[in-house]
Amino acid sequence: MRAFGRSLRLYHAAERRPALDDFHRRFLAPGDLAFDVGCHVGDRAASFRRLGARVVAVEPQPRLARALRLIFRADADFTLVPALLGASEGESLLRLNSANPTVATASREFVAAAQGAPGWEGQVWDAEIALPRTTLDALIRRHGLPDFVKIDVEGWEAEVLAGLSTTPRALSFEFTTIQREVARSALERLVALGYRVFNACLGESMRWEFPAPIAAEAMAEWLAALPAEANSGDVYAALEAGRLAA
Repeated sequence: MRAFGRSLRLYHAAERRPALDDFHRRFLAPGDLAFDVGCHVGDRAASFRRLGARVVAVEPQPRLARALRLIFRADADFTLVPALLGASEGESLLRLNSANPTVATASREFVAAAQGAPGWEGQVWDAEIALPRTTLDALIRRHGLPDFVKIDVEGWEAEVLAGLSTTPRALSFEFTTIQREVARSALERLVALGYRVFNACLGESMRWEFPAPIAAEAMAEWLAALPAEANSGDVYAALEAGRLAA
């Protein structure tokens, strides 16, 4: 419970809000639609709402879902989907980390890769639950094509993107240096969907690593060359290069 409270205080800290909102403003305007896949404690969703965007938030963890219902209570433009996403509809196991709820994962490979890896010392996935699984395509049929999609699902990003067959205006996916092959697969999927320009941020910096967008192959090379201690970040793709420029 202490870990959960710590995550809420950290990610919803008032001093983080200006940088989050300034960064997301390049992707979202009032009335736009955002999908927050892996909503966790809702700090990104809250930023999207402050910008006036409607939000469909996907968060499968029951405890986090309960918190999100409280945080966004009475907000008609916030919709919670308490399920996993993947390449197809069905059911998957979610592996829970009681001490660090923001790193729950549906990926056995992610748990294996984290064991003993630098920056992941002491992380233990100590429970699992079976949950319904849907797809991005199914969410789009129900809620409409989003203007921006954020995906942060701890090693399950390529699976989520495999369930997408249309091309939102912009999206992001998290990567980790313990699973670079997942990032490469996700990048290949985005190219197949028609994205040609990319940029990235390390950690929670909200700062572009490149002053101008780069091509997929250059992004793949950058990901491959990152030192292990870089740990994680987000790759962004957009149909309009200007959205990814510093």
